[in-house]
Amino acid sequence: MISSGVGEGDGVAESFGGLLRRSRHEARLTIEELSHASGVSVRAIGDMERGASRGPQRRTVQALAEALRLDDARRAELSEAARAGRPRQETPAPGACELPRGVGDFTGRTRELAALRELAEGEQAAVVAAVSGAAGIGKTALAVRAAGHLSGLFPDGCFYLDLRGMDPVPMDPGTALSRLLKALGVAERRIPADEEERAGHYRALLRERRCLIILDNAAHEAQVRPLLPAGGPAMTLVTSRRPLAGLEGVHQVPLAHLAAGESAALLRAIVGAERAQADPDGVARVASLCGNLPLALRIAGNRLQSRPGWTAGQLAARLGDEGRRVESLAAGDLSVAAAFALSYRQLSPPARRSFRRLALATAPDFGVPMTAVLAELGQDEAEDALEELVDLGLLQSPYPGRYRFHDLVRLFARARLSEEEPIDAERQARRRMDDWLLEVATVAGRWFEPGYGAPPQDWSSLVELNSAQQAQEWLQAEGGAWLAALRQSARVGEHARVVEVAEAMHWFSDLWMHWGHWPEVFELSATAARAMGDRRQEAVHLNYLSWAQTYCQARFGEAESTALRALELARDLGDVRQQGWALTYATWALWGRDDRPSKETALGHIRQAAECFQRAGDTEGYAQAVVSVGNCLRRLGRVEESVRHNLALVERLRDPAFGGSPAIVHHAVGTALDLVGEGYLELERWQEAADHYRQALPELRRRPIARAVALSLTNLGRALVRLEEVEEARAAFLEALELYEGAGDTGRAAQVLKELDRIPLDEPVTGRRSAG
Repeated sequence: MISSGVGEGDGVAESFGGLLRRSRHEARLTIEELSHASGVSVRAIGDMERGASRGPQRRTVQALAEALRLDDARRAELSEAARAGRPRQETPAPGACELPRGVGDFTGRTRELAALRELAEGEQAAVVAAVSGAAGIGKTALAVRAAGHLSGLFPDGCFYLDLRGMDPVPMDPGTALSRLLKALGVAERRIPADEEERAGHYRALLRERRCLIILDNAAHEAQVRPLLPAGGPAMTLVTSRRPLAGLEGVHQVPLAHLAAGESAALLRAIVGAERAQADPDGVARVASLCGNLPLALRIAGNRLQSRPGWTAGQLAARLGDEGRRVESLAAGDLSVAAAFALSYRQLSPPARRSFRRLALATAPDFGVPMTAVLAELGQDEAEDALEELVDLGLLQSPYPGRYRFHDLVRLFARARLSEEEPIDAERQARRRMDDWLLEVATVAGRWFEPGYGAPPQDWSSLVELNSAQQAQEWLQAEGGAWLAALRQSARVGEHARVVEVAEAMHWFSDLWMHWGHWPEVFELSATAARAMGDRRQEAVHLNYLSWAQTYCQARFGEAESTALRALELARDLGDVRQQGWALTYATWALWGRDDRPSKETALGHIRQAAECFQRAGDTEGYAQAVVSVGNCLRRLGRVEESVRHNLALVERLRDPAFGGSPAIVHHAVGTALDLVGEGYLELERWQEAADHYRQALPELRRRPIARAVALSLTNLGRALVRLEEVEEARAAFLEALELYEGAGDTGRAAQVLKELDRIPLDEPVTGRRSAG
């Protein structure tokens, strides 16, 4: 403790200051030179020599002694003078603010422990670190573990105080200061009554103490701020479910969930190696069902310990019931649900309602608009509620504007919804969400449909769809959500709505081919059309389904059968246009086969399709069909005929009299030019091939189907390599690689990487080589 006799150390302090000054003079150093050699500031050295600083810390004295090159005797004399000049300290009160018991099976957090050690060993004074994270993430365990690891660096002690931040009434700063002062040895009668004076006394003590203070379970910044030192060698470690972002000059240490391997290791450490080795798959399954949450893993391990007859696999089976998983994760006074409930009780009413109803969201993540719809809030209120949930660790925000649940927290939210809201309110919220998702999906999808484009001027919703780019971004970000809503509509028999939404996706699906769910979308719509008895719509959506089976799944046999079913329906109805499309989709499916009979059949189909489109007056369909004729000719080995066909076709398509949708015609021109390039590539006429790929690419980019553009770029690169135009070839390959990887086409991306490896490069290519 600081002695009440201020003058007791004056002579010693002068002796230290005089000793330092004499040593500096003997070394023939100015204060500035000593400062440069020791790293101690000029001002600090001046204060020491004048006696204003009576007893510097050991590290400072050691630095000065090294810079002055003192022998052992003079070094000891300087150190003793510094020690004597420090204020006398009383012994800390025994048992006050003692560290809680640590756990011997602590696992992981290597990076965080290393970061805390680095802070403790650094030169910065009054270090403060804030460890934040969700309920059960292991904040207290980390803080206690760090104290054990760092105790050697804090000879004046390690002290712990639970600020009870999750209690209805957290500990007030005045009470916290009183307890800390008592722990540091201040007699109760000497503790100031005024809170501000207590804080000042506390800071004065820590200015001279090399100790570690752990402030656990902080409620908010206002509770913590008076407890932070202003200077000195002490380190303060604060833990909180909130990030405490308002604290100034604090090192943030956010905690994430354990990695899968760390989770399994923690379970093994709790239950013992022998039991874990007997059922390693069960251990991994339990870890996964616990969501890699340390508290859940601790509880699961403790349950296995208390039931020697259970295997990890048996516990995993019990945890597999989502309806009871959170309740099952309880052992004695440890409970995952209770930990989450503490955070839940801290929420404002709008945040609580948002939390409960977001359990209805079916997609992995969601945004502000969906929250506003579910919770019946304005956008600003919804955003505030979401940020409140993030602050308390009940939601995660992987990137700006998007939010998601931890699996166990989602189950807890679902339980709160079931217990706290009437079933009718839950149904209405779900219905409101599904209606909104399908309405926006339809409007967004129509941006890409010929004849639609931008939404009607009188349309409004919670999202902006002022451009095709915004529409595409929304459809992709909310893909899982609107697909789930579409499934629900199909389940309840809303057949017309299912068909309407799928129809709006027809042209957009080309741009997001790698999504993987288009076969399901068009299977639902074809089934819905059949249920309505609308045979024409059934034929249309069977055709869409055939496309998806060909290009999204490479299920060529099924795709051909589906197209032929559509053809049969269209013929029964006398619908010539749908006959043309069915024959076109059947042709594309046949391209997946490599035998000559299939290629001949494909050519026959596509020529019939072109005739059908001409009879129906479908210019866009005719353009695609005649382009496909040229492709069939090339596939049959009639390469020169294919080149002539496509060159003539380009001239026809560019004639203004041809008509049709500009977007579709431009794409047909690009495809025809691409096929010309492919023909010249096979004929080894490299310059002509490169010239036509260069002409094709601007046309294809007008409606950028990633795989089509990437294939054209790849073939352009091959032609340029033959022409020894290496730099342009490399640029083409790199762009193709990026497009294939973005489309999730790892097979073609690997082929492009091989092409890149074959050409000389001045610098290594840094393409991502991940296979998935």
